[in-house]
Amino acid sequence: MVLETISKIIKVQLPAYLKKLPLPETIGGFARLTVSDWLRLLPLLGILALLGYLTIRPFLPKKKKQRDSLINLKIQKENPKVVNEIDIEDLNSANVCYCRCWRSKTFPVCDKSHLKHNELTGDNVGPLILKKKIL
Repeated sequence: MVLETISKIIKVQLPAYLKKLPLPETIGGFARLTVSDWLRLLPLLGILALLGYLTIRPFLPKKKKQRDSLINLKIQKENPKVVNEIDIEDLNSANVCYCRCWRSKTFPVCDKSHLKHNELTGDNVGPLILKKKIL
């Protein structure tokens, strides 16, 4: 029953619909179409636009997934917020570099992973450098 209905639509109703459409012989003929002619063409033009879009869609640039925009990809993901506190008075050396790119294997201390990150992404992130004041 369903296939008979689809067959009738494709073999009988679709050709009859297409024959009744006010398709002009030339491009200039489109300028002479009335509003009612355009309204009758609208369903066909919509279907053609949809088919055109579906045809070119695989070739369009892909949107970045939300995960690509995350900065922290692996550090303390089980915590709702990553916070590290270090008292400046406890600094052992004159300079300490802390990671701000979240790629350091020794997080929170910088291991210069930002250099590779910056090269790959065009970013300009660098470490936070704390200097111990020598009196």
